[in-house]
Amino acid sequence: MKVIIIGGVAGGASAAARLRRNNEDAEIIVLERGEFISYANCGLPYYIGGTIKNKEDLTLQTPESFNARFNIDIRVQSEATKIDPDNKKITILDKKTGKSYEESYDKLMLSPGAEPIIPKIDGIDNDKVFTLRTIPDTYRIKEYIDRKAPRSAVVVGGGYIGIEMAENLHDAGVDVTIVELADHIIGAIDYDMACEVHNHIRDKGAKLILNDAVKAVEDGDPLTVRLTDSSIEADMVILAVGVRPDTDFVKSAGIEVNDRGSIIVNERMQTNIPDIYAAGDAVEVMEYVTKTKAFIPLAGPANKQGRIIADQICGIDSTYKGTQGTSILKCFDLTVACTGINERMAKSQGIDYEKSFTYSASHASYYPNATDMSIKLLFDKSDGRILGAQIVGRDGVDKRCDVIATAIRANMTVYDLTELELSYAPPYSSAKDPVNMAGYVAENILDNRVKVYHWHDVNSIDASMGTLLDVRTSEEYDYGTIEGYESIDLDELRRSIDKLDKSRPVYVTCQIGLRGYIACRMLTQHGFECYNLSGGYRLYHEIYHGDEDRILEVNIETQR
Repeated sequence: MKVIIIGGVAGGASAAARLRRNNEDAEIIVLERGEFISYANCGLPYYIGGTIKNKEDLTLQTPESFNARFNIDIRVQSEATKIDPDNKKITILDKKTGKSYEESYDKLMLSPGAEPIIPKIDGIDNDKVFTLRTIPDTYRIKEYIDRKAPRSAVVVGGGYIGIEMAENLHDAGVDVTIVELADHIIGAIDYDMACEVHNHIRDKGAKLILNDAVKAVEDGDPLTVRLTDSSIEADMVILAVGVRPDTDFVKSAGIEVNDRGSIIVNERMQTNIPDIYAAGDAVEVMEYVTKTKAFIPLAGPANKQGRIIADQICGIDSTYKGTQGTSILKCFDLTVACTGINERMAKSQGIDYEKSFTYSASHASYYPNATDMSIKLLFDKSDGRILGAQIVGRDGVDKRCDVIATAIRANMTVYDLTELELSYAPPYSSAKDPVNMAGYVAENILDNRVKVYHWHDVNSIDASMGTLLDVRTSEEYDYGTIEGYESIDLDELRRSIDKLDKSRPVYVTCQIGLRGYIACRMLTQHGFECYNLSGGYRLYHEIYHGDEDRILEVNIETQR
């Protein structure tokens, strides 16, 4: 059996290694049009910033090492230019010699990956404008920084690569401005969770421009980057506006692609043409929660898909059950993680969902150096099924996101989160883990123990028709509150109930939502209609006043 794999890195390299482990006798050829067969593309920004010191550390396998271990014919700088499925042949351009030749196959795997989107911007072909996708891209950027010592840079796009590049350029001593067309960065998370990240980026000294676009790049020393109504001077520009499937060469072979250009495959990663498979950033996947088709380019799914293709070729019937978009990002001192769907997707699918916001310490608050993490949980109103989660914090974010990702994969509900028995010792967690706490809060909402309202509801409340109540301490209240809210400390509330009008609904806020929940439970049992602000004043302030003086830092225990 002769198998040809077009493309290395995650999907192709994983498939090749799995094929050899399954079949010692197969002839396996991997074609890679670049110079590197397997490299850590997720680590490229960190070489530019200096965290990764040696360029050799970016290369996971060389053609020689891969061949020595797996007896696989690795051909770098070899680009597949044509597929002839009727005769089971492909045409290959040897980029070293400029000559083309044909190679036959019994089974063919496509793993061409994705390529950076280059927006149509005047002046974008300037040699001071860069994209980052491959190791040669990385070397070009690093060489420019080492040689020219740029003082300023504009990063176009606030996705994962854009934020990582901004951080690493900042670490390299470059003054960075991020320009993002949308109203928030990191499109996988929602606006309300992104606001905390916006404020952190600005606190670190980087500039962030939202709801704006780069219109032109004018040559000069420095460059002039023209926006809609303003301009920025910069010594270099990084384009990070996203990627698209690199599949133009497959269309003439009759391989089906969708409107985006993603190759359409079934759960066995088979295309519409027999004996041709596809994996990785080039394919259309099923989004796990909604069961809809999606484009989710991530390394983990690509590796799994490559393994499945190798199994299928060797007669092992394994299937791919969907991508849930679990991802994580380091943004200066913050970690941002998410899994499942966000509000935008839930709304587009017509899902009747609810959300909760919780703030928990990364470990026991009495143990030194506990830090706060924000957790947003989306769940189905009808049955509590977990739809997605977004977490922002400093320590322990990855652990909690992975727990919830596992819960989503197991089709668990928020009730199940309350029952999870997770590891606990003071340096690592609390007896009630942040995941348990998110489950408790969501359970209280679903079981109608508390009614909630959200940050985007606050400004639409008619103060003449209800009572607006802040139950934090007087010190917290004096530092800042939501306009129109009166102050009654939670510990004084029971003695002040007679002062409240029972005929009017009470809208409560506290710092993070916990004291507000206690207040609502008290008031409800005294005959009041009560609503608790989910996420409390902390979330409201982060969204509406993030550019003003920083919010009062209150000890985690006093927030309870």
